[in-house]
Amino acid sequence: MYKSEVVQSDLKNIISQNIDFEKLYNKTVLITGASGMIASYYMYTLMYLNDTKDANIKIYALVMDMDRLEEITELSTRNDIIPIVQDVCDPIYIPEKVDYIIHMASSANPRTITKDPVGIIKANVIGTLNVLEFAKKSGAEVLFTSTREIYGEIQGKEKIKETDMGVLECLELRSCYPESKRMAENLMVSFAYEYNVKYKIVRIAHAYGPGMIINNDGRIMSDLISYIVNKENIVLKSTGDAKRAFCYITDVVSALLMITVDGKPNEAYNISNETEEISVKDLAFMMKEMYQDTEVVFNIEENKNEYVKFKRVPLDTTKLEALGWKPRVSLKNGIENTVKYFNEID
Repeated sequence: MYKSEVVQSDLKNIISQNIDFEKLYNKTVLITGASGMIASYYMYTLMYLNDTKDANIKIYALVMDMDRLEEITELSTRNDIIPIVQDVCDPIYIPEKVDYIIHMASSANPRTITKDPVGIIKANVIGTLNVLEFAKKSGAEVLFTSTREIYGEIQGKEKIKETDMGVLECLELRSCYPESKRMAENLMVSFAYEYNVKYKIVRIAHAYGPGMIINNDGRIMSDLISYIVNKENIVLKSTGDAKRAFCYITDVVSALLMITVDGKPNEAYNISNETEEISVKDLAFMMKEMYQDTEVVFNIEENKNEYVKFKRVPLDTTKLEALGWKPRVSLKNGIENTVKYFNEID
């Protein structure tokens, strides 16, 4: 996966940006959930800096599946990655100083919510507690990937700032994900207050790109990409009126890296590409035009359990933009890159 043409082009794009990567040189970084889409691209960027800039970054990759890590990194050919094969819900031990912890071990898959909501809560709460206990001992700074969903339902706002907060229904099963992310964020605050652990929180909205799960995932972009890659008709199970704004993986990871090296400690940042808001229906027909060998079919399910029920309000990315970030990849180009990647590795 790391050596794929699309990934290598994306990494070249990332390191060409105005980010002070030298602050990462000669550092030791722990990445939890390292085989996930965003985490793997963050790891790939560090690998690419080692390969092209002799950055001497040591990477501890905490994963559940060693085979998956080997598959995406060709681990046996590298000496800059040290695997840690364990559940993040178990205590973490590394016998040396770690400078940064990039904590991404979690699941946002809608299928997991209905199959293992307790597992989601454990990863977000117990896993985060273990990460922070290790950070307290090692003196590492933590970058925690949260979600726009922690804001809940917000009314009367044109854009959501990091200081805003809405309502979540704690008696809904769906809330296992955002509620546990909220608790994880408060753990960050509590460890900073009591033990002086430095953290940065990022609240990400609708990331997509190479490395995403596309088969039987349940999120709209994943499902649409799956239809295109598998040359199937696009099936919409709703009217498609809901709106989304999607952020390509390189824009997400560039933001994460910028926040890692230059973001203010003990702050939260929104990450979202709000330049191309689009309805699900319009997105489906856009992809139909891009890939002519498919049709859009409506198969509307009555009483469908929607992924997110409340109306989308755009995120305010002013804080992130003040660091020098802006989205660079258009929706069309991001989709083309993603489809090309899956066709390339097929």
